[in-house]
Amino acid sequence: MKKIKLHEVVEFNDIRHMIESIREMHGTKPAFSYKLRAHDKEKITKSYIDLTDDIRGLASKLIALGITGKHVAVIGKLSYEWILLYFSVMAAGGVFVPLDRDWSAKELADVVVRADVEYVFCDADIKEKGVEIAAAINDAPLYVISGEGEGSVCELVVDGKVLFSQNGTPYYTVEIDPDKLALMVFTSGTTGQGKGVMLSQRNFMSDLAYIIPYIDFEKKSVNVLPPHHTYCSSVTIFGHCSAGVESYISNGIRYVQKELKEEEPEHLILVPLYLETFYRKIMANIKEKGKEKLVARMIKLSNFLRKFGIDLRKKLFKDVQAAFGGKLKFAITGGAPMNQEIIDFFDGVGVTVLNGYGITECAPIVSVNPSGFIVRGSVGIPIEANTVKIFEPNEDGEGEILVKGSNVMLGYYKNEEATREAFDEDGFFRTGDYGKIDKKTGAIFITGRKKNLIILSNGKNVYPEEIESEFASVPGVIDIIVYEGQSKRGITHNAIVAEIYPDKDFIEKNNITDIKAHLQEYVDAYNRTAVPYKKIAILRVRDEEFPKNTLRKIMRFKLDMTID
Repeated sequence: MKKIKLHEVVEFNDIRHMIESIREMHGTKPAFSYKLRAHDKEKITKSYIDLTDDIRGLASKLIALGITGKHVAVIGKLSYEWILLYFSVMAAGGVFVPLDRDWSAKELADVVVRADVEYVFCDADIKEKGVEIAAAINDAPLYVISGEGEGSVCELVVDGKVLFSQNGTPYYTVEIDPDKLALMVFTSGTTGQGKGVMLSQRNFMSDLAYIIPYIDFEKKSVNVLPPHHTYCSSVTIFGHCSAGVESYISNGIRYVQKELKEEEPEHLILVPLYLETFYRKIMANIKEKGKEKLVARMIKLSNFLRKFGIDLRKKLFKDVQAAFGGKLKFAITGGAPMNQEIIDFFDGVGVTVLNGYGITECAPIVSVNPSGFIVRGSVGIPIEANTVKIFEPNEDGEGEILVKGSNVMLGYYKNEEATREAFDEDGFFRTGDYGKIDKKTGAIFITGRKKNLIILSNGKNVYPEEIESEFASVPGVIDIIVYEGQSKRGITHNAIVAEIYPDKDFIEKNNITDIKAHLQEYVDAYNRTAVPYKKIAILRVRDEEFPKNTLRKIMRFKLDMTID
């Protein structure tokens, strides 16, 4: 088995080269589809010709408004207009600064000041917040992303199309340096205040160039991720456009299940939370029907037959696949550890999971399991845009993952000290993640985050993610965080704590009266086989969900880890 190149490597020179290339490559194929309101019967579809016409127009208008060389904040949910801005600001030679619309007005105002923003775009329904943000930067020009009328993206596109038709020269000649700052992304803040990651057009163009050739992209997908993270913006927008995919723009997490059934996607780009949630719902439904043992036997039989080239998964698990629309072939996942048991389950019912690894500072993909070359338990092979090495590996080959390549960031905006600390003397970026590289396959295996690492007084290292992964598929568990308990005086103990947020629907449906006793059974089962220093000493059950960012990652720094 070896890594197979499915498509030719095409590295775009810059964003304008990409825009003009996808127009020529994909033409009248559908690019994006969406509904203005979740309950609308009709949807709007934009072809690649429509998309690039709109980008040319909007970029022309933005050039006329003077955004070339300026920093532009875009604060909104994923929408067609957001996507137009993403392409157009950079095509006009501006710096795109995507921000989380769920942050408070004060948090956003602080960030736009730090980022030297001079223009602000926000969703119409948070315009009051936008006014406060614009006021923080000397009443910067404020535009709305959604809707029509004065100051809207829609109006700017219409005006810009007139400008482009009269004279397209500004669009084609505005200076774009692919090696200069083009995208400033503020890290998600799971461990404290985020930093402004500076990415160039070269960073994400080279990252894409060495991912697309090895993924057997299908024709249709549904976009569900928040757009201000590079995983969504680079992969589900630029990546899908490069591959000529039609992307349906989801109206939000509450509508995803309905949209999957209606749109019948063939592949998805997800974070593990989605697959874990789907898994829990599917397993709860199977259990409710009393078919747990039957499904397990069917998966075992199916896996056996696949060894002889007989694949009956589409027939055997038609009901399971119906939850995703019935046509889903694979999902790419990244952004957090993924439980192998869940990956194996989806593979068993006909949905291949291509697990990958990325970080914002690497634009964002570092490695991925390509189509046809999956290394079980790994996050895949490093992409050819970068070189990966393990710093000071221990006796098991584990150490911090370092990355160097054309996809690695320029640095942190106006933070020279943090930038220096982020790189070693040879120019390798310190990811802060621990892992090892398999010598036979070259695949990366992630162990955990450096900042989360528990170092016990006996010198033993415990990676919380390793234990957390064991519980991801446990019935009744939605989220778990593992840490070393501390006293109120800040003294650490050799006490491994597992804090769990339970699935209250599961608890209620199964008439479980003592939640802690139910979960303790699984903790005891884990402890029976765990090495002594990795055993869970204390189980905590939460009443409220863990604090999370918009990628649904738990913000560990907000947790109370005291145990006395």
